Amino acid sequence: MLTNAPSMPDRPVPIRFWKNVPTAWIAITLYEGINRQVRRMTAAVGHPTLRLIRIAIGPMTLGTLQPGKWRALTPEEITEILRHAG
Repeated sequence: MLTNAPSMPDRPVPIRFWKNVPTAWIAITLYEGINRQVRRMTAAVGHPTLRLIRIAIGPMTLGTLQPGKWRALTPEEITEILRHAG
């Protein structure tokens, strides 16, 4: 569990506020996931997922990239993706 909420941009659509559900920010690392796995896991322990933010896929990290923006992949990222793809 993270001690402080991360600095994230506001959502374009507000998240529904639940008065009786405790809130917490957690970081989860998945190496292979199934559909809605994180949402099911957090709901099972009493913390339904209100916001899910992906910060990395393989070697590519979000970094300071803002919503609606894009950047070109680095040559190293392309090489790493191709290496994993076979």
